[in-house]
Amino acid sequence: MAISLPGGRNDGLSPIFTTATHSALKPVFALVGRPNVGKSTLFNRLTKSRDAIVADYAGLTRDRHYGNGRLGSREYIVVDTGGFEPDAGDGSIYKEMAKQTRQAVAEADVVMFVVDGRAGVSAQDHDIANYLRRLGKPCLLVANKSEGMQDGVKLSEFFELGLGEVLPVSASHGQGVRSLTELALDLLPPLPEEDESPADSGVIKLAVAGRPNVGKSTLINAWLGEERLVAFDMPGTTRDAISVPFERDGHRFELIDTAGIRKKGKVFEAIEKFSVVKTLQAIEGADVVLLLLDATQGVTEQDAHIAGFILDSGRAVVLAINKWDAVDAYQRELVERSVELRLSFMKFAPMHLISAKKRQGLAPVWKSIAQAHQAANRKMPTPVLTRLLLEALQFQQPQRSGMFRPKPRYAHQGGMNPPVVVIHGNSLEHISDSYKRYLEGRFRKAFDLVGTPLRIEMKTASNPYKDQD
Repeated sequence: MAISLPGGRNDGLSPIFTTATHSALKPVFALVGRPNVGKSTLFNRLTKSRDAIVADYAGLTRDRHYGNGRLGSREYIVVDTGGFEPDAGDGSIYKEMAKQTRQAVAEADVVMFVVDGRAGVSAQDHDIANYLRRLGKPCLLVANKSEGMQDGVKLSEFFELGLGEVLPVSASHGQGVRSLTELALDLLPPLPEEDESPADSGVIKLAVAGRPNVGKSTLINAWLGEERLVAFDMPGTTRDAISVPFERDGHRFELIDTAGIRKKGKVFEAIEKFSVVKTLQAIEGADVVLLLLDATQGVTEQDAHIAGFILDSGRAVVLAINKWDAVDAYQRELVERSVELRLSFMKFAPMHLISAKKRQGLAPVWKSIAQAHQAANRKMPTPVLTRLLLEALQFQQPQRSGMFRPKPRYAHQGGMNPPVVVIHGNSLEHISDSYKRYLEGRFRKAFDLVGTPLRIEMKTASNPYKDQD
């Protein structure tokens, strides 16, 4: 990783005094219900995974999981919660779990209330149903573990919960899950039409991501300037993403806020709220993500999960370690080691050591953000890619796999943001991951792809004789 040391104060920028909201956010589905009704199994079905993509919400005994899902072209975020007892007493583990579930419901567009189709209705189900009815949010009543049951016999008792139709599913077998997803998507407003106006051209959408208390608020305020930006108050729910357009060094940016900027008189105050959903949506909607880390704590597991989501999303990324002025030489060495260990998959990202409070080291960050955006949208001509591929083959051939030796023949660009290189040839399915990394390094160096993921796809030519005797 390229590292920039903090220097003197250099934070000048010229803001534009306008605001906007960021649209087309992924819808959020929250799974709620009492313990052991199969919410986690349904979560895995909806996300086609075995675990949360991002992380558990740190600091509490029973946590929320967040994951991405897709049905056709529609994408969504799923939130899995612990068992829910709305009236749990203070100090109990169930009180903390209830707090987590309420937060998940507040973030959700559609609530999926999961009950046990075999066990029948319980008093706790009634408590949860009463809570959900008072909220008035779109809600689907999901009777899990309903495989092999006759419709209308055992499930009829769930109608007394007053939440409408009972939807039988079997999360463990996958039965009814697609229909459930379609119903949830039908409850959402239609997707807005894509804005194809040229006003968006040349604007870099920048999201600042990181754990609570890493200094996102301080950094945002240092960028915007307390007296140079017209104060505004954006009403709405926790899902509203505030974006602030501004300029620096001739580049136009749109800052997608995940810290929750609110008005305080004529001075901006950024409240350090942490919403996983807002962070995921900001990452998905950004061109470049600035991942902010805390030098006093090193790289935590939650930092690594957020970084992994950025990588999976294909976003260009810049790393910044904040509070560098607050640690001594020994702690600095530990922080750098933790970055190398836990963020080894982010070696392509430039890293900067900053102090947002003292406004030190901020100028080089902007340069890296612009460079990462340029790299993510780099055009790579087919003749140049093919020449680089053939030169790499002359220097090092891929290893033989049994009777087959992979034979790459030519390459072309398959997409941008992130850049995709498609390699054609024979027996390419036998190319090892280490050889792909070798090719990635050659392409990165040739096209200066700093700050962006690079994806390499292998396309093996079909054998016209394989079906003949």
